[in-house]
Amino acid sequence: MTGTSLPDLLPVGVGGDIGVYAMVRAFHEQYGTDALVISSVATRAMADSSFVTNVVTPGIDDPEVLVAALERVAAQHPGKTLVLLTNADWFVRSIVENRARLEDKYVMSYCTLEVLEQVSSKEGFAEVCDRLGIPTPRTVAVSVPQLVADGGLAAIPALRVDLEFPVVAKPSSSADYHYVSFPGKRKIHHVDSRAELDELLGHLVTAGYPGTFLVQEFIPGDETQMRSLTAYRDTRGVITLLATGRVLLEEHTPGTLGIPAAILTEPYEDAMEAASRFLDNVGYTGFANFDYKLDPRTGRHVYFEVNPRIGRNNYYVTAAGANIARALVEDRVLGRSIEPLLATKEVLYSVVPFRLLLKYILDPSLRIRLQAVKDRGDAVNPLKYSRDGGLKRRLVVEAMTQNFYRKYKKHYPEPTTTGY
Repeated sequence: MTGTSLPDLLPVGVGGDIGVYAMVRAFHEQYGTDALVISSVATRAMADSSFVTNVVTPGIDDPEVLVAALERVAAQHPGKTLVLLTNADWFVRSIVENRARLEDKYVMSYCTLEVLEQVSSKEGFAEVCDRLGIPTPRTVAVSVPQLVADGGLAAIPALRVDLEFPVVAKPSSSADYHYVSFPGKRKIHHVDSRAELDELLGHLVTAGYPGTFLVQEFIPGDETQMRSLTAYRDTRGVITLLATGRVLLEEHTPGTLGIPAAILTEPYEDAMEAASRFLDNVGYTGFANFDYKLDPRTGRHVYFEVNPRIGRNNYYVTAAGANIARALVEDRVLGRSIEPLLATKEVLYSVVPFRLLLKYILDPSLRIRLQAVKDRGDAVNPLKYSRDGGLKRRLVVEAMTQNFYRKYKKHYPEPTTTGY
């Protein structure tokens, strides 16, 4: 579609978490659009919203259930330009694999299946980075099916892991990992000894995990050394959105470990250059989210992965002046290229109470800086939206926010120099 007139938009989100609300909020801020969100259960992030309709559809982790639900939504909204949004790897894969059934009904901003296969595994990511001279952590890739073929549990002690402990262990493919259950499962595992690693690999073998698990060197430093980058590369191959931020605190429940709970926007030109080269090299289109960390031993950024979609914490981008909805709509709906949107405003994104956040900031100068950002009114919570602020919703959101005190008391009661 070309031209300048805006059609009747309806953003359709899949997943129902904070990140999905942040995406449809960006559309509402930019275009005043209502939104529809499909989730497996009614979510508090969408509770009593004045502009979001939450369609509860059990079983959407099953690709067929999800696609059928999306087809029903499309049939129920003729004449609307439906924009499909999600921030979960497994939903992205389901959408991309079923592109033929959805692309005539939805505006979609996802890469091709070929590119998805290349970048969605952390091994594939590292291969591209190595080719481009982008630093990545030392890694041992453990094929769980190969372990099974070599003898299963009996083969684990003989596995060579030429890394110093502690290490970080995580799935190569988050989409594959989503469907596996085992005792002590976490999004990311911090492993202090070889005995702990062997126990973890044993759980993966027993659970029948079908992919590769990565064992990586731990880059020193706490969560304030982590970084986030969000980019959008349009259909012409032009990167039209870039935003970088300094992670201040990550979530610590087993299922959300490693997801940023607070970010301070900061410019990192080297990261923008590296991410741009990466996306150009693989022919990527759509949103991408890079995780990386400042290595205090070298002063360089070390890159862990690219998520083939926007992050759960995406509202830091919109709040800092680069509305994510505009990047997508200008490209995929209006069919035109724009000057790159850069998130230049210093803002504090946080889903946790400010007092709780400060507890985990060990650097006194950083604490002072954050207080100054808050005092001038540039602290944002994606769920606290003045244009979606009925009393009942405000109470629900405040309860969600205060509940982080309980979560951190249970899972990360005191700050550490490692972040775990």
